[in-house]
Amino acid sequence: MRILFILTYYRPHVSGLTIYVERLARELAARGHKVTVLTSHYNQALPFEEVVDGVRVVRVPVLFRFNKGVFMSTFIPAALREIRAHDVVSIHLPQVEAALAALLTRLGGRKPLLTYHCDLQMPPLWYGKLVDRVTYWDNRIAGALADSVVAYTEDFAQHSPFLSRYVGSSKLRVILPPVMIPDPTAEGVAALRARAGLHNGQRVIGFAARFAYEKGAGYLLDAIPTLLREVPNLKILFAGPYGKDVIGETIWDDMQPLIQQYGRYLTFLGTLTPAQMADFFTVCDVVTVASINNTESFGLVQVEAFMCGTPVVATDLPGVRQPVKMTGMGEIVPIADAAGLAAGILKVLKAPERYIVPRAEIMRIFELARTVGEYEKLFEEKRGAS
Repeated sequence: MRILFILTYYRPHVSGLTIYVERLARELAARGHKVTVLTSHYNQALPFEEVVDGVRVVRVPVLFRFNKGVFMSTFIPAALREIRAHDVVSIHLPQVEAALAALLTRLGGRKPLLTYHCDLQMPPLWYGKLVDRVTYWDNRIAGALADSVVAYTEDFAQHSPFLSRYVGSSKLRVILPPVMIPDPTAEGVAALRARAGLHNGQRVIGFAARFAYEKGAGYLLDAIPTLLREVPNLKILFAGPYGKDVIGETIWDDMQPLIQQYGRYLTFLGTLTPAQMADFFTVCDVVTVASINNTESFGLVQVEAFMCGTPVVATDLPGVRQPVKMTGMGEIVPIADAAGLAAGILKVLKAPERYIVPRAEIMRIFELARTVGEYEKLFEEKRGAS
């Protein structure tokens, strides 16, 4: 099959969405399919077209950007050209071009297949509610035009304002996300421990996400005083973009007083490679997913941590609570609650052996081949003319 993925950002940009599509595209290419990704040229240092891991990546010039949204002046002709050259069109939301991409797919004689990664909830700024509403109705139009809509979990679908209208219908497909991570190495773990300045006996809490409002980074910082009362020998490692490397709104400047106050307990590692992420999870005693709203619908890092033998403390959000519920490898805590987050972390740190599940069992539950196969089956069903 000739498969086209359409999304606003693609690798090397780091987000759950870009990692999801990269893994899926790469695995489908490895199975012999011709795979193309149509995305934005968000970084001038990147080529407009290249082949990465067997996947052709086409980047459309960006005229301007507003927060995370981009305006691509030549998106329409580029999209139509690629749509007509492929059998299947997989559109990944949220994106500003959702309705337009779905309409162009219909005009190009193909069936729009949506994967809905999360609801969009902007930070509480003057334009936030306006952007949220415009995006919601843009998604509604895309959904009306779509032939199928993929969700990560039934739990998130039932609670999402967008997805809930499709629950119980044949249009909705629930497919667990593609999760994979390399095996950690002794050399990599040692190097990461040295880089972070860790010493023996130190308890390590991991945070693997953009340092952003919706990821709950501020609540983890607010939890530090409670944590220190019981675990004074503490270090928190942050893996992911922070400061100016975060696209869109950032809380980096607002959090500086707390970052400075607790600086000796914090290490910011920035964006890590997949191999380094395996070492990161292995170094950590517990990983937190402190997200506060439905911009998080699952948290791929939870399963990656499980695969490295590390338990997770996750907030009680639809979808986000599912990995812990499915495996028992962690605790679920209240949303936007620093005290509750601290309590969950301490509970895991005090009895980590209660949360260990054999890697083989985790791999069985989150089998990559099954996820790719379910997408392959969907694409085979929907290929060709609309």
